[in-house]
Amino acid sequence: MIVDDASLAEVIAAFAAGSGPVAVDAERASGYRYGQRAYLVQLRRQGAGSALIDPVACPDLSALGEALSDVEWVLHAATQDLPCLREIGMVPTRLFDTELAGRLAGFPRVGLGAMVEGVLGFVLEKGHSAVDWSTRPLPEPWLRYAALDVELLVDLRDALEKELDRQGKLEWAHQEFDAIASAPPPEPRKDPWRRTSGMHKVRRRRQLGVVRELWQTRDKIAQRRDVSPGKVLSDAAIVEAALGLPLNVQALAALNGFGHRMGRRQLEQWQAAVDRAKALGESQLPQPGQQVTGPPPPRAWADKDPAAAARLSAARSAVSALAEELNMPQENLIAPDSVRRVCWEPPKPLDGEKVAHALASYGARAWQVEQVAPVLAAALADSGSDSGSGSA
Repeated sequence: MIVDDASLAEVIAAFAAGSGPVAVDAERASGYRYGQRAYLVQLRRQGAGSALIDPVACPDLSALGEALSDVEWVLHAATQDLPCLREIGMVPTRLFDTELAGRLAGFPRVGLGAMVEGVLGFVLEKGHSAVDWSTRPLPEPWLRYAALDVELLVDLRDALEKELDRQGKLEWAHQEFDAIASAPPPEPRKDPWRRTSGMHKVRRRRQLGVVRELWQTRDKIAQRRDVSPGKVLSDAAIVEAALGLPLNVQALAALNGFGHRMGRRQLEQWQAAVDRAKALGESQLPQPGQQVTGPPPPRAWADKDPAAAARLSAARSAVSALAEELNMPQENLIAPDSVRRVCWEPPKPLDGEKVAHALASYGARAWQVEQVAPVLAAALADSGSDSGSGSA
C-alpha cells in the first residue's frame, strides 16, 4: 500500500512513464461509513505494474490525476467510482467503461467477474466486495482481491473494443464514454429524506414532517460520527415513528427499531425530533409528493390523458423491439424519461426531424437520436398523436 508522499511520487513517475490505457478502480465503505469517499485506489498500466494507494494517508491525488490526464482510463461501472475519485483530485478526460461496453454489446451479465470469465476465461477471486474498506491495516487477502480488480481490466477493454467494432457499435460506445467523462458533478439531491425506504406508507403531511425531522437528525449524527446513517437508525424505524406519532419516550420505545438496546438519551433525541415535527405549523409541513418537472408518473396517464397513455404504450413497444433487434437493454438505447417526455408533449408537426430535436434536447446522444427518432416518430404517428398534446 502506498501511504506516504515519497512512495506516491515514485508511483506517479512510473505511471506517467507507462504506456497504453490505465486501469483504475476505487473501494468505498458503503454501509459502514458516512458518504461515499474512497478508501483504496487501485491502478495498473503497462510498464508501471499495479499500485494500491491509501487515499486516507494520501488524500490529494491531483498530481497523479494530472500525470494521467491525457491517458484513457479504463473503469468498470465508471459512474460509481468517478464521484469519489473526483474528491481526491482524479478526473479523467477520456475513459472506457467495461460495464457499459458489455451492456451495449448485449452481454446478459455485466458484473466484472462475469465479464472477465465470459470474455477472457479467467475466474476472479471473490468474497471481499462488501467488506469495510475503511479498516486499517487492510488484510492481505483484501489487498490481493483489490489488485485483481485491475489486473485484467485493460485486457477486457481490448476484447470488448473488438466485439463492439464487430457489431458496428464502437462509435456508439465512444459517444457514451465521452458523455460520462464530460458530465458535470451531479447536483445535490433535493429533499433526500424523501428517499427513505417505506415512504409509500406515509401519507399525511404531519407524518411526512416526522420523517423529514428524524432523517435530518440521523444524518447530522451519522456525519458527526462518520458512520452509515443506517447504523444510527434504520429507515424502517423512521417510518414506524412517523406512522405512530408517539406521545412520549415510552411510546417511542415500544415501536419497532427503538427497542431495548437503545439508551434513554438516544430515545430522547429521537422523541425530540418527533416533537419538533409535531410543533410545526401547517405552512411549514412538507407537501405530499415531490415537486417534479416534466410529465406525471406513467400510472396516472390513463386518467389524466388517455391519448398520451396510448402514445406511451406504442412508443414503449417500438423502443423495446428496437432494443431487442440491436441486442442491448432498452435503458441504454434511450433514457426512459426522454421517451416519456416526448410522448407526453409530442412535437408539432410530428415528424422524425422534430422528434430527433426533442430527444437531443433531453440529452440523447447522436447515435441514440439516429436509431430511435424514426422508430419513435412512426409509433407516435400510428397511435394518432396528432389528436392533441398531453399538456392539458
